[in-house]
Amino acid sequence: MNKFLKYALYLVGGLVVIFAAALTYIALTFDPNTYKPQIIQAVKDSKQRTLKLDGDIKLFFFPNIGASLGKVSLSEFKSEKEFAAIGEARVSLAFMPLLSTQVVVNEVILKGVKANVIKHKDGTTNLDDLLTQSAEPATPKEPSAPIKFDVAAVHIDDAEFGYSDEASGAKYNVKELSLHTGRIANGMPSKIDFAVRILANQPKVDITAQLKTTLTFDLEKNVYQAQGLDVQVKGAALGITDLLVKLGVDVQANVGEQVYATKKLMFSASGLKGSDKFDAKLDVPALSIVKNDITVEGIALNAQLDAAFGNVVAALSLPSVKGDMEKFKLNDLTLNVDVKQPEQAFKVKLSSPVTANLKTQQYGLTDLLIAVNATGDKLPGKSVSSELKGNVQADLKAQNVQVNLAGGLLQSQIKAKFGVTNFAAPAIRYDLEVDQFDADLYIPKSDGTKKEKSTEPEQPFDLSALKPLNIDGSLRVGALKAANVKVNQLRVDVKAKDGVVKVAPFSANLYGGSILSDISVDANKAQPAFAVNAKLSAIEIGPLLKDALDMDFVNGKGSVGINVTTQGNMVSLLKKALNGSLSVNLADGAVKGINLAKSVREVGKSNTQGANATEKTDFSELKATFKITNGVAHNEDLSMKSPFVRVGGKGDINVGNDSLDYLVKATVAGTAEGQGGKDSVGGLTVPVRISGAFTDLKFKLDFGSMVSDEAKQKVAAAADAAKQQANAAADAAKLKAAAEADAAKAKAAAEMEAAKLKAQQEIDAQKAAAKAKAEAELKKGLGGLFK
Repeated sequence: MNKFLKYALYLVGGLVVIFAAALTYIALTFDPNTYKPQIIQAVKDSKQRTLKLDGDIKLFFFPNIGASLGKVSLSEFKSEKEFAAIGEARVSLAFMPLLSTQVVVNEVILKGVKANVIKHKDGTTNLDDLLTQSAEPATPKEPSAPIKFDVAAVHIDDAEFGYSDEASGAKYNVKELSLHTGRIANGMPSKIDFAVRILANQPKVDITAQLKTTLTFDLEKNVYQAQGLDVQVKGAALGITDLLVKLGVDVQANVGEQVYATKKLMFSASGLKGSDKFDAKLDVPALSIVKNDITVEGIALNAQLDAAFGNVVAALSLPSVKGDMEKFKLNDLTLNVDVKQPEQAFKVKLSSPVTANLKTQQYGLTDLLIAVNATGDKLPGKSVSSELKGNVQADLKAQNVQVNLAGGLLQSQIKAKFGVTNFAAPAIRYDLEVDQFDADLYIPKSDGTKKEKSTEPEQPFDLSALKPLNIDGSLRVGALKAANVKVNQLRVDVKAKDGVVKVAPFSANLYGGSILSDISVDANKAQPAFAVNAKLSAIEIGPLLKDALDMDFVNGKGSVGINVTTQGNMVSLLKKALNGSLSVNLADGAVKGINLAKSVREVGKSNTQGANATEKTDFSELKATFKITNGVAHNEDLSMKSPFVRVGGKGDINVGNDSLDYLVKATVAGTAEGQGGKDSVGGLTVPVRISGAFTDLKFKLDFGSMVSDEAKQKVAAAADAAKQQANAAADAAKLKAAAEADAAKAKAAAEMEAAKLKAQQEIDAQKAAAKAKAEAELKKGLGGLFK
């Protein structure tokens, strides 16, 4: 037996020596570089791509089996343009472990790996020909024992990958990719060091990321562990600059036993969004899931935002949680938010029990309480406190969220219902009722300094966010004050779908009257389109203009009608593209800045003057209609009546250029009784030109034109008198001629009648003579017959 074993060992040893000698001979005599042309041609024939093997191919067989390559590149399909390349590659395997179906990789080295994937406009990619499978059926293989592998180290440096979408223009690039590991083997801790730079243009991204951890795994037991996982991301993304994201955690997973755990999870993110600085931190000391049981040792989330409107500090805390995956409850979720502004401060506390069912994906805040405390010098009593109660129900599987709230919010009492369905394309429904709200109490006041006109070019606004909106909601406010405008019984109904937003009705009672309007916005067009149709009835126009625009040039009560459309993606374009109509009908008011009657009495020459806040021209009626074309409102029918003045006029209001060019003709009454009064002896028409920018209107009284007009009126009156006299003489002549013609006509008719009578008499006499003669001859003839 011992001899048999001894001879067997000799045999194995001899075979090993012979095999090693054979491998050594092959390594010394075989040159794979002589096969480069065949390899290149084979790739050309099978894939119609050009393979370039610029570097040497080296094989080695002992003590390790491996190969190394110099620079290798592969072209695009039927093109010489480079598709992928490798600067250097080296792989080696330990020889002896292969005999026992173990793969022990001594090293994997890759440098300068590059690839560029392109998706064409027709949906195909430059990878499609490489991914096409052979039509020959695969030969079934006998099942083999699992191969164990052991990698001593992996080194990848300067790898680069790109992806381009020709249809959308999107480009994504992975650059400076590196991966360095220690030994990778079952049950062996391995240090992992990974770094990469990522760039994109849709959206714009330029970040670098680094990951470090110690990885341990057992593929047979399906157990994985990442100890000291540390991830850092720096750069700019999604409009955020100075971005810094950190993640630290220990992770364990036993997939077979369904045990998952994290410890010391810490996440932080900071950066700048424009000029707004934010910082957020999440801390979860421990979390474990054992089959259906879940345990959390508290969650703390803290965030801070420094923005132009103020400073915001938020803190979210969750107590320790124990439950199962199907159902658990948190007794006290608390969120505290502090907002500080120059003139006021807010403290908001949100608390509620939380119910959750991870299996059905149903969650709820069953007893929500929102407490708000506001402090500030403008507030009633310098402090306002309120409590709002309600509940939130979310069914993520059904894609449905419902919110119900009622109670106090600051100085208001509200009732609110809010719902969202279909998260992929959210359909939003809401109904909000508020008894009263003074928004100006919580809007920081302007510093009062006049801002210089910006020299920066006007930037277009983007309404693309309206395109996916699906909204149907109603807002009702009993009394509202915002931007110093006061309204009652406000109702705003909004419907948005397929890029079109309609606000109808937009109605309210305000300044002694009411407004009823509808507004629409179409964001689908290259230049967004807007339409406004509004009717203001019985409005005190003076207080409205004063409160809304701080303008005090006219007052009176009446109606205003607006029906306009416009389009554009900048305010200046909207003003210049205005088209439609405007009508004004006011009574018992005044135009401020000039007293027409006084100016006529006191000034005897042409004069240009600015608006005088102490002067005004009263009117009992003011009417006008405007046709608006490309930002210019043209009027032809201004009519203003007062005891001393009647005003007509025409001209243009250039909304696009914020200017006015209007000629007013004011007729001043001749007596204090007013134009048309019983003692009025006539009036004088005064032309007044109002022109200039809205912020610097000029009034010009043209008295030379006034005198000319008076002379023209006198000449016109004399002409009228002469015309009337001529007309009277002409009428008398016409009457005389007509009388004479009638007399001649009567005489001619009488003479004609006499001639007719005479002729008839002669005819009758001739007839009588002829008859008598005939009778005599007849008697004579008869007398001779009887003799």
